[in-house]
Amino acid sequence: MNITMILEMAASGGERAAVTGGGRSLTAAELQGLARRAAGRFRDAPAVLYRGVNHLAYPVALFGAALAGVPFVPLNYRLGSDQLKEIEERHSGALVLGPDDLDDLVAAPTESDPGPEQEAPWDQDAVAVILYTSGTTAAPKAALLRHKHLLAYVLNTLEFASAADGDAALVAVPPYHVAGLTNLLSNLYTGRRVVYMPAFDAGEWLDTVRAERVTHAMLVPTMLARIVDRVPDGGDAGTPTLRSLAYGGARTPRTVVEKALRAFPATDFVNAYGLTETASSIAVLGPEDHRAAVASDDPAVRDRLTSVGRALPGVEIAVRTEDGKPCEAGETGLVFVRGEQISGEYRGRSALDADGWFPTRDRGRLDAEGYLFIEGRADDTIIRGGENIAPAEIEDVLLAHPGVMEAAVVGVPDEEWGQRIVAVLVGDGDPDEIRQWAKARLRTSKTPDAIVFRPELPRTDTGKLLRRALLAELDTLDSLETTHA
Repeated sequence: MNITMILEMAASGGERAAVTGGGRSLTAAELQGLARRAAGRFRDAPAVLYRGVNHLAYPVALFGAALAGVPFVPLNYRLGSDQLKEIEERHSGALVLGPDDLDDLVAAPTESDPGPEQEAPWDQDAVAVILYTSGTTAAPKAALLRHKHLLAYVLNTLEFASAADGDAALVAVPPYHVAGLTNLLSNLYTGRRVVYMPAFDAGEWLDTVRAERVTHAMLVPTMLARIVDRVPDGGDAGTPTLRSLAYGGARTPRTVVEKALRAFPATDFVNAYGLTETASSIAVLGPEDHRAAVASDDPAVRDRLTSVGRALPGVEIAVRTEDGKPCEAGETGLVFVRGEQISGEYRGRSALDADGWFPTRDRGRLDAEGYLFIEGRADDTIIRGGENIAPAEIEDVLLAHPGVMEAAVVGVPDEEWGQRIVAVLVGDGDPDEIRQWAKARLRTSKTPDAIVFRPELPRTDTGKLLRRALLAELDTLDSLETTHA
């Protein structure tokens, strides 16, 4: 099978709009016609590289490449010219679609240019999309997603044509993010109109939700935080059509989730956890879980608001110790996943073990009911005096302080303890008071040894913290005593 099957099924569903962008809408049938024309242009290229923003050209190029039987490679257009050139050189001879090519790709065909009837190659094992990972802890890797992985995600988790008339999904994540890809496929499959934002802005996002009567949306944590910051604390965001709001892509502070629940009181919230290599979400904390956590007096149930939920159908999740043994419920270890949608493959190698398990490189724990709690990347673990410390635990405590807006905790080399704990904060407060406040809520061994204030934290444009960049900046400080950088 091929992902164009989704477009073909959607095209048989009538004349309602399927995608909207730049003031124009296309039905699924019109999208299919443009994709067929694009396929004729793409079929002699080894790959199609997309260097544009969210635009109607994105689905045209994706399905055009699939019809032509070549990989689609959306690139981070915010990279420097040298970085983009280096990636393009990895795809010698590929057709590159830049910003100036997008409008031409979606221009209405004339009678003399109807576009060829292009049949998709039905090889489910062929590479559909190549996504470059964000490279927060290493150089970006080319993750391969085959047609079978993307179809498994859609077919195992969604019901065809299940959306209500008038449903619309707002896509603000960039096209090189796996969520941009799977949002298109899943919403086309369910019959929900996709509304594209070329670039994210919190005010414009709220305006678009109202203007387009958006019912569903997905955001990364930094986007959600910026949106709720625009809403007076305890106030209503004024988006009556918004029924479902998914968030994920990076760790979301509990304080942000709680503010969002107040800002969107009539909206169902979904926390989705997944990776590029897993073809999007593999675990979900659904609306009922959110409501139960807020309403419950049971600390264990309330704590689930900080979890990413339970495994999706067709996905298995296991947590193992460093030496590969299964962890008990509640015990922290390394998170592994397995299932039809799991690629775990990079250009030139696979990361799957002999039994098909993929090491996410995240540390986490499963509770007795199967809820997964992610505690951060394994590479981020601080080892202080022989004790493994998850930065996320300390960050959550610091974020609950009224003077802290953002927090990142890292370990720096120390001759006596192996590593010292440094908290880098965005906000305004007395450092000594914050340390004592944290000490009262954490063991002494987990209390930050130093606090550094700075105007903002280094992040990718999809909200992931760049700890390597943060550590490099700390190396330039003369000392790591409590200070304002």
